[in-house]
Amino acid sequence: MASIELLNNVDHPGVKIRTERSLQLGDNQMFCLSFPAEFRTAQAYYPILFYKDGNTGQFMPVLLLGFQPGENLFVNQQGWQVSYLPLDMARQPFTIGLQQGERVIHLDTAHPRVSSTEGEALFLELGGHSPYLQQVAAQLETLHHGMTDARQFCQQLLALELIESFVLDVTLNNGQQYSLHGFYTINEPRLAQLTGEQLLQLQQTGYLEAIYMMLASQAQFARLIGLKNQQRVAN
Repeated sequence: MASIELLNNVDHPGVKIRTERSLQLGDNQMFCLSFPAEFRTAQAYYPILFYKDGNTGQFMPVLLLGFQPGENLFVNQQGWQVSYLPLDMARQPFTIGLQQGERVIHLDTAHPRVSSTEGEALFLELGGHSPYLQQVAAQLETLHHGMTDARQFCQQLLALELIESFVLDVTLNNGQQYSLHGFYTINEPRLAQLTGEQLLQLQQTGYLEAIYMMLASQAQFARLIGLKNQQRVAN
């Protein structure tokens, strides 16, 4: 269970963060959050989809990492297997919050990356932020603005009826089958029907490019299936 605390050099002076990538250190996620500014880089490695939060009903873009809960096909004993690590994975075990109207960093002290003996230090001897913590702060700031933009992106696409559910059926080399449910993608027939004015509006917000990045990312389903086949052979 998570234990979220406001990060400070009084309560957490000796905390270190393990930064190697492994399933045992919290990378066992089937998908992670993403945002339009990340799509251009992410689409070269990951399928980009929408996920609907069952509690809030809110849609958010995500990067697909596996085909079943707890599975991340991009991680093995050698670490993360592609050159781009999604920001929502890189920022763990930190989150950003508000205190008296100011954004502040919170730490999940129960996260497996948190250590007192190994990893990257958060604070210098005199209490200042370490270079690693400065990097984390920049990542969280980028992610904060990215999530705000992602919500606006989804709202605009919903208003244009551009989000639709889909099912992906996968057959592995050994004959095993998977059916991916619960995700959403771009409604391409509806996209083709948009007026020039609607397309211009999407272009002006930068969301037209984001849409095409999402569509281009569908080519990465083949990569994901390939990684799943490799995993089956290795096991």
